[in-house]
Amino acid sequence: MGQDYATLRVPASTSNLGSGFDTFGLALSLYNYFTAEPSDRWSFEIEGEGENLPKDQENLFAKVYIRACQVFGVKASPLKVKMINHIPTARGLGSSATAIVSALKFWELFQEKELSVEEKLRIAFEFEPHPDNLLPALLGGFLVCAVDEEVHYQKLDFPEDIRIVVCIPDFELSTKKAREVLRKEVSLKDAIYNLQRASLLVSSLCKRNYHLLKEAVKDKLHQPYRKELIPGFNDVLESAYSSGALAVFLSGAGPTVASFCLDGEDRVGSAMVSTFEKHGISASYMSLSVDKEGATFTKPPA
Repeated sequence: MGQDYATLRVPASTSNLGSGFDTFGLALSLYNYFTAEPSDRWSFEIEGEGENLPKDQENLFAKVYIRACQVFGVKASPLKVKMINHIPTARGLGSSATAIVSALKFWELFQEKELSVEEKLRIAFEFEPHPDNLLPALLGGFLVCAVDEEVHYQKLDFPEDIRIVVCIPDFELSTKKAREVLRKEVSLKDAIYNLQRASLLVSSLCKRNYHLLKEAVKDKLHQPYRKELIPGFNDVLESAYSSGALAVFLSGAGPTVASFCLDGEDRVGSAMVSTFEKHGISASYMSLSVDKEGATFTKPPA
């Protein structure tokens, strides 16, 4: 690109969407911004969310960038990185995926090489093996993912009239802890339950049959266990539905709760915040749209 610094905008994501555990990912219009330039040592300036993140080569961005250099046999020259973060950390909104994706995009920029999606994911999976967060951050939009020896994915249209209201409680929940509460084995009945509803979710969105979304996001694989880590989860769910939400589900591993809405976003968001507060948890909400672009080089925010 003929310059020694650049700014990258990377979107947040919500994943699972209830029944599509480790399968569905949706990029959101909430962003982290990364500006990087060559330097004599690794350093990070962090504004906004995640100010307590490492400021040296222990930062996830640096680890991924250095690993990419190792994999492709180039010198790992350090960078000076400025992060302006709007995505809360450890809330189920894909903040770590933005760091991983941004490191790989900057590696391409400074090395003047283009990696395939598969090459990027091969490195990214060493740090976070979840394509349902990584692919929306990289590509934008609504992604359906399947993993075996390779990653298979499809990017689908998402209805433009649906807003995503995210209610973010004021506490962190690590993905590791949220994984530890899950069952190692599931019954055939529960597996079929989720297969049916995940299929219904995709078809309901494609056909715009929104009245089916409430049933389509129901889940028996992860939410029944993770909700025990989130005070008032059931009540928050019901308050959103009572206020007009089309579908309500845990965002990623949580603790953020997401809702699909056609209208009344403020009403739904305020109801969820109020319900969390009744359970002694401070919270805030945002009404977001779907980001269609993914990671994009841009100007830094004003």
